[in-house]
Amino acid sequence: MITAIVLIKTSVDRIPEIAESIAALDSVSEVYSVTGTYDLIALVRVARHENLADIIPGRISKIPGVEGTDTHVAFRTYSQHDLEAAFAIGLDA
Repeated sequence: MITAIVLIKTSVDRIPEIAESIAALDSVSEVYSVTGTYDLIALVRVARHENLADIIPGRISKIPGVEGTDTHVAFRTYSQHDLEAAFAIGLDA
C-alpha cells in the first residue's frame, strides 16, 4: 500500500464543500482542515504509484476550488498508534 500526504490550497470560502468532495473520492482515507500555508491535508492510499496520477492530478486537482496541491509520498509507517495519537491532538477522548 502506498500512502501519499497531499497538501491542498483551496478557495477559502469553499473549504467545507471541497473537503467533502475530496473525502468522497475512492482512495482518500482522511481529509483534515488545517492552519498554515495549506487549507486541507488529504491522506491517499493506493496499491500502485500509477494510481496516484489518477487520484491526485486526475481527480483532486480538478475539483472546483482546488487551487494547488503539494504531494509527499510516505516511505514507511513506523507505528499506527503513533499516527493515531498525532492526529488526535486537541480532540476530546
